[in-house]
Amino acid sequence: MGEAGDPPPVAAADVADALADDLATALTVNGKSYKPLADGTYDAIVLGTGLTECVISGILSVAGLKVLHADRNDYYGGACASLNLDQLYAQTKPAAADGTPASPPAELDLGRARDYLVDRVPKFILAGGEFVRVLVHTGVAKYLDFKLVDGSFVFASGRPHKVPATPKEAMTSGLMSLFEKNRCRQFFSFVHAYEQSDPSTHGGLDLTTLPMSGLYSHFGLQADTIAFVGHALALYRDDSYLSRPAVETVVKVQLYATSLARHGRSPYLYPLYGLGELPQAFARLSAVHGGTYMLDTPMDEVLTDPATGRAVGIRSGDAAATARYVVGDPSYFPDKVSVVGRTVRRYCLLGGPPPNTRGATSCQIILPAKSVTPPRATDIYVLVLSDAHKVCPPGKYLALVSTTVEGDAADAEAAAAQLQPGMDLLGEVIDSFVVVDDALAPNADGTGDGVYVSRSYDASTHFESTVVDVLDMYKRMFGKELDLSATAAAAAGAGGGGGGGSGS
Repeated sequence: MGEAGDPPPVAAADVADALADDLATALTVNGKSYKPLADGTYDAIVLGTGLTECVISGILSVAGLKVLHADRNDYYGGACASLNLDQLYAQTKPAAADGTPASPPAELDLGRARDYLVDRVPKFILAGGEFVRVLVHTGVAKYLDFKLVDGSFVFASGRPHKVPATPKEAMTSGLMSLFEKNRCRQFFSFVHAYEQSDPSTHGGLDLTTLPMSGLYSHFGLQADTIAFVGHALALYRDDSYLSRPAVETVVKVQLYATSLARHGRSPYLYPLYGLGELPQAFARLSAVHGGTYMLDTPMDEVLTDPATGRAVGIRSGDAAATARYVVGDPSYFPDKVSVVGRTVRRYCLLGGPPPNTRGATSCQIILPAKSVTPPRATDIYVLVLSDAHKVCPPGKYLALVSTTVEGDAADAEAAAAQLQPGMDLLGEVIDSFVVVDDALAPNADGTGDGVYVSRSYDASTHFESTVVDVLDMYKRMFGKELDLSATAAAAAGAGGGGGGGSGS
């Protein structure tokens, strides 16, 4: 959803024509002359306007780098674009025999197509997490309106339960027996009191060497409790964390509790009008800092220094731009990435909230891998939104069920079958749309060739893994961690949202 203040996208052809008139000299790279692409010379070139690329572009702009941000598409968002209902049907349903794109069936009475904003990769924002700090650090938070997500649930014993994150909530949760509630209360009391710099809070335990499985054993926690702590609070996607130092999980549980305490009802936020607002907000940020956004601009070649093999820029048609850093999503560098898995997502149109979610207008349900039948290696995620976040008409709900494809699922139908435990929680589904994407990861860290490639988006319905990728890319580029400490205090006050966002 654009606003009057949005910078208009710049067409590559218009820029090239203007520069041909205004610039007397061409850009020379490796002894060959090109028309300058936009200004021609930049500190960094970012390819793709997905969420990861927009965030890294914003961080670089705020750091004082001159950024060219280009996308081959004529719209913002890339793999994270928001679709209206016509676009959703056309992109995910088979066309008619005569080639006419699929469209919403009139008998479903879904309302106007433009009233739907279906995010292809919807992810909730943890109110106390790193992503909020990044939004504040870059100044993008002031361009967006956020609203609190109604609830967070975890699947256990055949139905969703509200996630307990405090000793008091643990004592009233339907997840556990009376004896387990007492053990869980003791565990939460220890976690909330723990400070790594204060040995008096350690209870005689060294969490830097004790694996998380050992801490669970210390408190005698049962399998269902371990599942919701590790997957619904610490937000791990599998059980590999059990063998890592317990301090990592304790910090993650503390972060969840801090996010929950910020608003009292839910730890998650989501922008009004969906995540499609984010790329446009970063476009405004780039313009403020002297950067350039260019849509409808294909990347035909990475230009390299023949002596070092390092990237020095890009070519688009007969135009080029140079930069010290070239960054982009995996689709721009097929020779530099590998398929490391597949993600299946099922987008669903609902006529009401899912059962057992207390009538929530928005929520997340996490199904830990071991809680479903048959047990899995990775979790299943359910995300639900409604007109409360301005993404669909009143009376309609949008739901996403997603997971990592396991085993030899030969086609989309077989992959979608793995989502059935999540689908069973939705109630009546008006219509649904299945998309299976390859999960791509860079083959190298970019320090050798100067090309820094992001990872594909995982199946989770929260931003924590995406932020990890952003911060990892920054460290690969500059050899140091991104310092967000100066914005920590500001982020603490950003919970309800920038730009007058609602916290209710």
